[in-house]
Amino acid sequence: MIFFRARKQELMAAAIKQSMADAGLAAVRAQNTGGESSENIATAIVGRSLMQDARRRLYANKAAVVSLLVLAVLIVVAFAAPLFIPFNYEDPDWAAFRAPPSLATGHYFGTDQNGRDLLARTLFGTQVSLVVALIATLVSVFIGVSYGAIAGFMGGRIDQAMMRFVDVMYALPYILFVILLMVIFGRNVFLLFAAIGALEWLTMARIVRGQTLSIKQREYIEAARAAGVSNRTIIFRHIVPNLLGPVVIYATLTIPEIIVVESFLSYLGFGIQEPLTSLGTLIAEGADVLEVLPWLLWFPASFLITLLLSLLFIGDGLRDAFDTRDQ
Repeated sequence: MIFFRARKQELMAAAIKQSMADAGLAAVRAQNTGGESSENIATAIVGRSLMQDARRRLYANKAAVVSLLVLAVLIVVAFAAPLFIPFNYEDPDWAAFRAPPSLATGHYFGTDQNGRDLLARTLFGTQVSLVVALIATLVSVFIGVSYGAIAGFMGGRIDQAMMRFVDVMYALPYILFVILLMVIFGRNVFLLFAAIGALEWLTMARIVRGQTLSIKQREYIEAARAAGVSNRTIIFRHIVPNLLGPVVIYATLTIPEIIVVESFLSYLGFGIQEPLTSLGTLIAEGADVLEVLPWLLWFPASFLITLLLSLLFIGDGLRDAFDTRDQ
């Protein structure tokens, strides 16, 4: 036993000496080739974190960067521009009913059948659509990620029971839940769509559960189990952060989905109603008078399409940035 310990110490000492010799040889080579300093050598071996590498890859994606700028401009314009517009989104201009877009009158997007400025209504509708979609998406992501990660990690009967509950929820009619939510929350739009977000987590749970089944077989998860780390810590510290790519992609797709759901519910009379408005409501109103007042559809639809395309390219860029398999 003493012999093996002595031999192990000799091997470790030899390895240390060899590494020091290699470092010295590298320094000599650096000096001979042009004189890199020891500080540059130390800097060269400093690694990057996952977030730093993801940020570098995201900035290299021109489509994602442009989409980020476009989305930022849309948000700033939607929330700041109404402060500088002389018209309100609900007050009519009695001298300009059904007025086409004009710089002379100050109605740059025209007016609707009731004389309300379409630019003010489009900007306010963008605000409402973004806030409502963001609330519903955050609720959906939180519930779906937590539920799917727990089901996938626990496995066995717990996983089967949890996923059968998801299947039952899928089978129930969606509009029935919306009617029940309307009875519970009344006309409170934000609470209504927060509750709708609590119904949109089913697909997210399935995606996260499938990814968790793959991730929990990795070596670092086995190492965490062997080290005695609790299941809760493994799920929310080691598994959930590695699900960021799929979660971001699904979240960027959930936002436009919620906007479409909102427009559908508004058309049925269950969503956003007067005097409030949204992009979905404006598009529904514009579609009814497309042949007579086409600008009522063009401008809200342009805002919506730009918003959806920006979110799509941003999600694609974030997926490439956080996908470590491409590195």
